[in-house]
Order: sequence, then structure tokens, then C-alpha cells
Amino acid sequence: MANLKEKKILIVDDESEIRIMIERFLRKEGFTRIFTAIDCASALTVCRTNKPDIAVLDIMLPDGDGFSLLTSIRQFSDMPVLFLTARGEDEDRLLGLGLGADDYMVKPFLPRELVLRLTAILKRAYSSAADKHLSVFRLGEQTIDLDSATVQRDQKEVPLTAKEHAILVKLYENHNRIVTSDALCQAVWGDDSYGYENTLMVHIRRVREKIEPDPSNPIYLLTVRGLGYKLQVGGKP
Repeated sequence: MANLKEKKILIVDDESEIRIMIERFLRKEGFTRIFTAIDCASALTVCRTNKPDIAVLDIMLPDGDGFSLLTSIRQFSDMPVLFLTARGEDEDRLLGLGLGADDYMVKPFLPRELVLRLTAILKRAYSSAADKHLSVFRLGEQTIDLDSATVQRDQKEVPLTAKEHAILVKLYENHNRIVTSDALCQAVWGDDSYGYENTLMVHIRRVREKIEPDPSNPIYLLTVRGLGYKLQVGGKP
């Protein structure tokens, strides 16, 4: 856990009171490498220059919105992202999660809850490979390395995002057995995983694009209708 406190955190919000409050609580919890930005342009500069490990993004920013900012960040970084915003509509929440955010909190918020959620995301994203040896296995011509969160295919190394990695870890731990959608959501999003089934489907599709010869006709990551998914390793489905 100590090494998680060394992770770099970016806070993007145009309200100085919010930025100061979040930074104060994070420092109280032992986090010291904290960066702040007030708009999309400065946030992108920080991301490229300082390479933060996680970001807290507001949606309503002076020069754009957090959704477009996340889209820009995803062009060069897979770091975890938590949206913290006054926009609490279901459509906004689903859009943010669908774009690849790890969590979504609505203002007003409890600073302690924000710290707990950030810590949970950091644990999911950065602890698993460091704390225990996972595995390297083959799916046809593809080699999946869970230790380095990469897929070797066509003589190229394809990185896995934090959520894709969490999905594959859970499926590999139970390979050749059905893993329910609820169990996968729990593995990826933790205790606050209710309502993430549609978002899970989006990430499953992205995993298939990286591990399947034909993602539209999967032979390794199989859907078990009405139950969940199964990772077929070794042998035929």
C-alpha cells in the first residue's frame, strides 16, 4: 500500500475551493505527488509532462468538457480516471463510464469517500501485478502476459488498460468456468459496481479486439447467455 501513496494524482477543476479541499485531504492521507489544472489545455500539458498515474476530472471546464478531455487523454494514456462533477444525470454517468472512466462521483461529495474511491482504483490498477505473480498464457497465436498487462500478437505488443487487465485476471483465475457478469463488475469496479453491466459489455468487446482472431466471432472469450462469460484456455470451446 505504501507504494500507492507515491502515485501521481492530477486534479482538474476550475473551482479553486474544490481543488484545495481535495489536495488537502489527499495530503492528509499521505499522498504527496499532486498536480492541479483548471482547464483542458493545462490538464493535457500536465498529462504529457508529468505523466500522472490517476486523474480526477470535472466535466464542466472553461475551455471544454471532461468527456472530450478524457478522449484526448486516451490517445496517449490509459491511466485510471474518476469523474467528479455536478452533473448527476444517468446519461452523463453512462457516457463517462463508456468513455473508459473508472468511477463517477457527483457533487456535493464527502472528501473521505473520494479518497477511499481513489485508493480503491489505485489498488485495482497498480497492486495486482506487483503484489503477486500472475501468469503468461497463450490463446492461439496470441500470448497474454498478465504480469506486464500486454498481449503479444502479430509480432506486436498491445497494452491492456487497467479495466481490461482486471477483466482478464478474473477470467483467467476461473478459466474454462463461467464467471457471472456481477462477479466481473465487482472485480473491475469494486463494491460500487451496480449498473455497470452495459459498460462491462463495452470493455469485453475491447478485450476481444485484442485477443480474438475475429472479435465478432469469439472462440476464447465466450458469452454464456443469461449468466456471464468464460475464458476458454487450452482445448476447444
